[in-house]
Amino acid sequence: MTRIHLATGLAVRGSGDARSVLLVASTYANHAWPLWNLPGGRQQPGELLSETVAREVLEETGLLTEAGNLAYVSESYDGETHFLNATFCIAVHERSRVAATVPSGTRDHVASVAWVPLCEVGERIVVAVVREPLLAYLRGELPQRYVGFQEAGITIEWPTNSA
Repeated sequence: MTRIHLATGLAVRGSGDARSVLLVASTYANHAWPLWNLPGGRQQPGELLSETVAREVLEETGLLTEAGNLAYVSESYDGETHFLNATFCIAVHERSRVAATVPSGTRDHVASVAWVPLCEVGERIVVAVVREPLLAYLRGELPQRYVGFQEAGITIEWPTNSA
């Protein structure tokens, strides 16, 4: 069995109905259109998950961030692959500018970066194992801060240059 550890970052700006969430759209060989998700990715050997999220957010968005509290953990299975994802609340450093487009030098799989209004997040993220824990957390309906899925319901072919 293959085990993949992921770390994603949850950045929220604004207040009340004007809140928005930082999302990235990534392309994969086995999907016809980009899939929206929180910025993040695979943990590298010797790296703590909090370091993974800061590195991945910088690579994908161009924003300098710092991992804060663990928002939630989710896990799922795609056949013989076990995915464990730690989602951290992240703080964007004041000197970082919000990326309006994909930053130069980023990985080939990032197609777009956007601050998405909270009311549109559920429509953008079509993958249930990503969408459902995030929306439950944002609504304050994830008291255990853990979600498990026996079946991921989606297969991702990872780019070969991803760590």
